[in-house]
Order: sequence, then C-alpha cells, then structure tokens
Amino acid sequence: MNEGKRVLIGIGGGIAAYKVCEVVSTLFKAGVEVRVILTSAATEFITPLTLTTLSRHPAYTDEVFWKPIHQRPVHIELGEWAQLLLIAPLTANTLGKLAHGLADNLLTNTVLASRCPILLAPAMNTDMWEAQSVQRNWQQLLQDSRYHNVGLGSGLLACDRVGMGRMAEPGEILAGVTSLLHSGGKRDLLGKEVLISTGGTREYLDPVRFIGNPSTGKMGLALAQAAKYRGAKVTLVHAPATWEVPLGIQTIPVVSAAEMRQAMLSHCSDADLIIMAAAVADVKPADYAQEKLPKRLLPSSLTLEPVPDILVELGKRKQPHQRLIGFAAQTGDIVTPAWEKLKRKQLDAIAANPIDQPGSGFGSDTNQAIFLDAQGRQQQIAPCTKLEMAHCLLDFVI
Repeated sequence: MNEGKRVLIGIGGGIAAYKVCEVVSTLFKAGVEVRVILTSAATEFITPLTLTTLSRHPAYTDEVFWKPIHQRPVHIELGEWAQLLLIAPLTANTLGKLAHGLADNLLTNTVLASRCPILLAPAMNTDMWEAQSVQRNWQQLLQDSRYHNVGLGSGLLACDRVGMGRMAEPGEILAGVTSLLHSGGKRDLLGKEVLISTGGTREYLDPVRFIGNPSTGKMGLALAQAAKYRGAKVTLVHAPATWEVPLGIQTIPVVSAAEMRQAMLSHCSDADLIIMAAAVADVKPADYAQEKLPKRLLPSSLTLEPVPDILVELGKRKQPHQRLIGFAAQTGDIVTPAWEKLKRKQLDAIAANPIDQPGSGFGSDTNQAIFLDAQGRQQQIAPCTKLEMAHCLLDFVI
C-alpha cells in the first residue's frame, strides 16, 4: 500500500534527532521512499552517513545546497518530489524561521518550495517552549493549513528538567506520517467531535479475578489517531490497555462495562461521530466478593447476569446530526450477523471483522473487514494495518 509514497524528513539540531533514525528505518522497510535533509546543527548530533544508510539514499546537507551538483536547484527538486514533509525535531530556531517565511538553509528553502502537507514534531527545553516568542511563532505557524502537529510530550529532558518539551516517540510520529499520506493533509473532520470506545472491559468476581476478552484496544487507538489527523477533537474511552496515551487526544480510562457506559453516555451528546470499537462484556458475575476468594471457596458454577447494551442505548439517544458506528467481531459468516446488528441497534454503519483469520482481530497490528451502512452499501477492506483500516472506515462514513 506504500508503493510510490514519498516522504521528505528534515532533521533539526537537537538531541532528539536520534529518534528519527527509527522513523526513517521503519518507513523504508514499509516500502516508502525516504529522503533526508539535515541542518548544519543536526550534523552535530547525527551523521549524514547514518541517515544515508537507513534511507538507502544520500542525505542532503547545506553543503550540497550551497554547492549544487544537480541540474536543477536541489530545494526545488526536493520540494516538488515530496508528498509529505516531516520536520523532527523542530527546534525553536527553525520554528521561528518558518513562522516568518525566512529561508537561509536547505531545509527552510525546501519548505517554501514545496506544497505538500508538513508534519511538525517539536522538541526543546521547557523554558524555551514556554517562552512567549516561541508560543507566538507556534500559534502563528499552525494557522497555516499545511502544518500539522504530532504533539509534544513531557518528562525528563536531556537538560535534566522535567516538563514539556520531549519530542513525540517514533510510533506516534509514524502514525502521523501514515495518516497524512492517506488523507493528503485534508481536514474533513475539522470542527467535529469524535467519541470512540476501545479495549476489552473486565467484570470482576473478586478483586483479582474477572471475566474478560483478548481485546487490546489497538483498533480504537488507530481510529482516534486517524480522526485527530483529520482535524477532529477526539475523546477516547478505553478499557485497560498497555499502549501509551496518544498525544493530543482526550482519554478516559475505564475498567468495567458499567464505567464505560457512564463515560459514553456522559459524552455522547456533544459528539458528531460516535464509534463503538470496544469489546464490551455481555454478562458479569451476579455476586462480587469484596476480598479475594480462597481457591476452596470458588463456586463450581458461576451465576451471571446481563450487562446493559451500550450500543443500543446510544442508538436510542442518537440525534439527527450524529452518526453511530459499531463493530462486529465474528467467526464464520461475518456479514449476516453484522447486518442484523446494524438494524437492531439503529447504527449508521458497522465494521464486520473476522477474528478467525490470520493477522486480524484481537491483539494483532493488522486487520481486515467488510463495511456495511444503513443505505445498503458494502465495502471489503483487504488485510492492512489497523491505522490504514481506521482511515478507510472514516472515508466510508464521512
């Protein structure tokens, strides 16, 4: 799916430059053509040889820019070649230049000579980031629709300061790259609020034992990332998960189906698009022990009681402007039960995915599905990454 896709990566002068190596390597392995520009400051942190080796193409520096060996100016060629430009780390210096349209090196000249979307991954000391001039430049730059923000993390910085300023991790940056390559930078969810549930709920018998399922929440996470990069304000209600909370997305952690129900019903009225990707329990133990049950006292049979169906309740509350999307994880025939679920729960669309096929379903990084909607449309999605499938689903329902 990445054949013919072209990403230009500009690396600024910061210690976070080492993280970009993983981004370059992963993109190349995925079949994306990668070119790299290093500022003169960046070469103090990472060598052109390293990026040349990882991208399988000579890395560009200011030396090439000022002593051109090409028939055409290199910044023009690179600007026209790129389908997406990633700048990571984005330093305060480069940020200031971009905000004011200045161009005194290869990277900033290439930005002005390009028309593709630009993904920014800032990184700097906390005090630098919070400086009024930096924040003014940052807000001014984001007014330009070409620029997209991967987000900024917090934690222990290289200067031993603890606070905002950490560059996003490679996985977060790669999600942004994949999203913008798919969407071409369009913000077709700008001004919209998207509410998503994900993960497998847990229904406890006692403080240590529960009824659960293998869902990891990766599909809902991918949907949240996809919607974010298409301009939406995203709220993600998630059951226990091992992945890190994504930057720029409001998250509400829950454990049980009751907690998820409360969170979803509390936020559904403000949402334009509601996607129920969670694997919610159907039943729970009728009795809960406040203390751990000794093994000898465990019941030989477990009395169960039904859990309220969140999707049914959302369908009854749905307003005319809202769209409600469900998921149906099935084995065998996946289409028939998905159609029935769509009609019974008043959904606008549903994604039926086979959990008995290799590389799809719970816990995997890839998925496949058949999308159905209330108008009778049907679209089959071949095996792909969950982030790619998330974008395909958004294309289908928008």
